[in-house]
Amino acid sequence: MSVPLLDECLSVLTRTPAVLDVLLRDLPEVLTTATEGPGTWSPSVVIGHLIHAEKTDWMPRMTIIMEHGARRAFDPFDHEAQFRQREVRSLPALLDEFKDLRHESVGRLRAMDLTAEQLETNGMHPALGLVTARQLVATWTSHDLGHILQISRVMAKRYKSEVGPWVAYQTVMK
Repeated sequence: MSVPLLDECLSVLTRTPAVLDVLLRDLPEVLTTATEGPGTWSPSVVIGHLIHAEKTDWMPRMTIIMEHGARRAFDPFDHEAQFRQREVRSLPALLDEFKDLRHESVGRLRAMDLTAEQLETNGMHPALGLVTARQLVATWTSHDLGHILQISRVMAKRYKSEVGPWVAYQTVMK
């Protein structure tokens, strides 16, 4: 049975790697390593974060919900684990890894063949308390879209000093 929200989310989740690949691959490093200042993330760092989330967040948490419900809390998610990666990899390698991991995750999610009722199954978030599988999938989707927006904003701000008076019309620069 098709579940509209799940189908909608999968339509975004399956496209994210291609969107990021088209947006970032083979760009000058000055754009892919740009940040908005100290303590902010470059597009390359965001891809590292997405890889970490793909490995330790979305599908592991969905599996916990489906196997244990709210009886077992999710493992805490380290939002900055990408900064502790020992191996330095090129952006193309990161994009390829993200694409492969996402393909695997989407395949696993589709194979679960979740019903609307299963999407209402509760899980236990370590900080937020009770959450549902539906909320997890929606959050996964909005997380992707938020990071696409973040990457675009960071790259646009690279040109803030170059656009001159047009900065007044560039809401992305604020």
